[in-house]
Amino acid sequence: LLAIDDAIGQVLYMAFIKHETTQSYIDAVGAIIAAGYGIRGIIIDGRQELFTAFKDYPVQMCQFHMLQIVKRYLTQNPKMIAARELQLICRGMICQAKEDFEKDYATWKTRWKEFLNKRTTHKNGKTYYLHRRVRTLVNSIDFYLPYLFTYQLPECVGMPNTNNKIEGTFTDLKKNLNNHSGLTREHRQQFIIAYFQNRQNGQNWQKMQPDNP
Repeated sequence: LLAIDDAIGQVLYMAFIKHETTQSYIDAVGAIIAAGYGIRGIIIDGRQELFTAFKDYPVQMCQFHMLQIVKRYLTQNPKMIAARELQLICRGMICQAKEDFEKDYATWKTRWKEFLNKRTTHKNGKTYYLHRRVRTLVNSIDFYLPYLFTYQLPECVGMPNTNNKIEGTFTDLKKNLNNHSGLTREHRQQFIIAYFQNRQNGQNWQKMQPDNP
């Protein structure tokens, strides 16, 4: 679990965890504050519980991860016109103002309301929404919408709209680890620690110890 300062790429916190939990993130933020840092905002990749856990901070939903959710439900090349239109609207969020995106999205929902509410009857007699994947995506967008454009708020000037910097860090780390594929778990953790220490010029920060193998 890694947290970095997006402005300069400085590692603020790292821990080896067995399972990703909301408490893990709460502990990370607590440790960062205890170390004397001020948190101006947090970029999150989609774990919904975190938006409640960090409600006292400006929270930005990573737009890249939002587009990955769109891709997961609509595929890369959706066949239905409604899905293609929604995909196009979502792809535009990266360079749009919040008001413009919300207007386009609301117009789409109104136009395709009947499509979204269309139901079909199965052999067991129960009825289901016909376009469940599109409806599920719409529910996701509705949930994340209040957080998709936090970076555009006046008090959040300089905040990124994605967590690409930390994702790029992971990509580089994985490349280095792949060059040492024979490492044991303990040695892999030591390698990871050394990797980030080298990036930080030997700087020490909390929870930088391997767990028990």
